Amino acid sequence: MEMPQIRMQSQMGRIAIHQTKGVQRIEQPRADLSIEQPKANLTIRTDKGKLTIDQTKAWADMNLMNITERNTQHAREGLQAAIEGAARRATQGRALMEIEHKGNPIIQQAGENSTRPHKKLGITFIPSAQSVEINYEPAQVEINAQANEPIINATMQKPIHDYEPGRVNIEMEQYPNLEIDFHIPKVN
Repeated sequence: MEMPQIRMQSQMGRIAIHQTKGVQRIEQPRADLSIEQPKANLTIRTDKGKLTIDQTKAWADMNLMNITERNTQHAREGLQAAIEGAARRATQGRALMEIEHKGNPIIQQAGENSTRPHKKLGITFIPSAQSVEINYEPAQVEINAQANEPIINATMQKPIHDYEPGRVNIEMEQYPNLEIDFHIPKVN
C-alpha cells in the first residue's frame, strides 16, 4: 500500500550587494607669494686725514734757509760773539791791571789771542736726527647703515575638494521559493 506523501522543495533567497567606492580628490594650489627686498640706506662721510711736514730745522741744519732766517741767525751769532769778546777783553784787562800779582799775564794773553780754535772736520751738511717734524691726523670715517624690512605679500589659495560618495546597491539575486507537492495514492 502506498502512503500519501508530501514533497517540499525549497530554494533559499540570495541577496546581491554591489558596492561602488567613493572617490575623493583634494588639490592644494600653491599660494601666490611675492617678496621684495628694498636696498639698505647707506651713507658714508669721511673727513680727510691731514699730514703736515715741517723741515725748517732740517734746512737750517744744512745751512739752507731763507734770507730772513739767515740774517736773524747772523745777528744772533754776532751779538753772542760781541758779548764773548767784551767779556774776554774785560777779563784780560783786569789781569793786566793786577800785573803786580804773581804770574805773567802778557805772555799768557799773547798765547790765548794768537791761537784760534781748531775747525771740526766732518760732514756738516747732513741734517740732525729728528729735524723733520711730521704730524698726521688720521681720517675720520662715519658709516650709517639702515636696513629696510622685506615686503612680503602672500595670498593663500583654498584647497579644491571634489568628492563623489560611494554607492551600495542591494537587490534580490534569487527570490526564495517553496514548492509543496502532495502525492496521494489512488485507491483501487
